[in-house]
Amino acid sequence: MTSPAAVSRAGAPAPPVLAIIGGGQLARMMAQSAVPLGVPLRLLAEAEGVSAAQVVPDTTVGDYHDLDTLREVTEGCAVVTFDHEHVPTEHLHALSEAGVACRPGPGALVHAQDKGVMRARLHHLEVPCPRNEIVAEAADVEAFALSAAGFPVVLKTTRGGYDGKGVWVVSSPEECVDAFEVARRAGVEILAEEKVDFRRELSALVARSPSGQVAAYPVVESVQTDGICTEVVAPAPGLDPDLALEAQGIAMKVAAALDVTGILAVELFETTDGRVLVNELAMRPHNTGHWSMDGAVTGQFENHLRAVLDLPLGSPEARQPWTVMVNILGGRHGALSEDLYAGYPHVFARDPRLKVHLYGKAVKPGRKVGHVTAYGDDLDDVLERARHAAAWFRGDLGMESE
Repeated sequence: MTSPAAVSRAGAPAPPVLAIIGGGQLARMMAQSAVPLGVPLRLLAEAEGVSAAQVVPDTTVGDYHDLDTLREVTEGCAVVTFDHEHVPTEHLHALSEAGVACRPGPGALVHAQDKGVMRARLHHLEVPCPRNEIVAEAADVEAFALSAAGFPVVLKTTRGGYDGKGVWVVSSPEECVDAFEVARRAGVEILAEEKVDFRRELSALVARSPSGQVAAYPVVESVQTDGICTEVVAPAPGLDPDLALEAQGIAMKVAAALDVTGILAVELFETTDGRVLVNELAMRPHNTGHWSMDGAVTGQFENHLRAVLDLPLGSPEARQPWTVMVNILGGRHGALSEDLYAGYPHVFARDPRLKVHLYGKAVKPGRKVGHVTAYGDDLDDVLERARHAAAWFRGDLGMESE
């Protein structure tokens, strides 16, 4: 006999379907949070077997540059969100005009897609940024250097750059040739920025819902190696409380002014003279927020899903005094650098409290293939545990290591 509760559940409306564009590890980790929420996902993946396609049954393989493909994947979905920020802006406008709820919307997302647009809007909002200017040729770079802090100058393509790609540090007009050639081939502009004298890099992460509710995570310190985030410490050690509040305030101000829905990561420089300057914006779950999966009451992926579905947000409060996330990058040597699963016996036996997240990606030198998270009340201990585990997976420690 069927129980009344079962009848009620069987007759209840189905949860809304959420479409995700992009099949990388961010979409994969969104899927991990969607399971306990009971939210069905539909995925547009760029290729068979990519990270998220391994865990999302309703997957279509196709090109996100193709509007018809985007229409097909999002048909019947309540909301569409993104694993990356590279979907053409005009396609997002077309989806929005057809009634598809894009979250974040194209009016917000363009500020993460185009660094020139982002800098202009932040200037209008009086948000502190490095001095910057769109430049068309080497002579413009030289003129900018003279008007700013001199050489060296940082050059960035306005669109398409990530993980250090599309970024050059130049010390003379002659060194600008490669940047302008890359920009010319890609059909994008070059943004020149002063090279900031900074103490460290910080990240202020917030989740924002369409109704305007905001949850602000603790400000973290991020360590970059060759343009790739390799380590995150939450909260940022020794950060002046007033500066932390300023960083969180900047993130909330930007999220509200740009009408961001979902996660917004504001990457910042903490300068040597005690200021914070905005470096980059990301409107999706972000590498600097991965610590929150295990170290916060509500991780960034769950809060991103809650936000885009306009559900009440969860607490971003840290569970422990310290959490450290270290990325697992593909190593250059060692058996474990190719067989990540073989690393489990050692790292789990050594540290039963360790959390490991592997992305199901082929191991290549320098590629992000997973991350480890450790937490506790002693920062030095937490750092050592996380760094050891990541190094073991990477193959940088011998099998004889304890």
